[in-house]
Amino acid sequence: MTLCPIALAVGCKKCALFSVCPVKGVIGDYKPESKTPAKKTASEKK
Repeated sequence: MTLCPIALAVGCKKCALFSVCPVKGVIGDYKPESKTPAKKTASEKK
């Protein structure tokens, strides 16, 4: 549930305080990208 008024209006990533916001994932709509790397196929390993 998004509680931040800026995240409601424009989204976390467009907020001026995005880089310093400690609660963007708690009260905002920020979803971190998955940190697991994609599996490489046999053709990419060469």
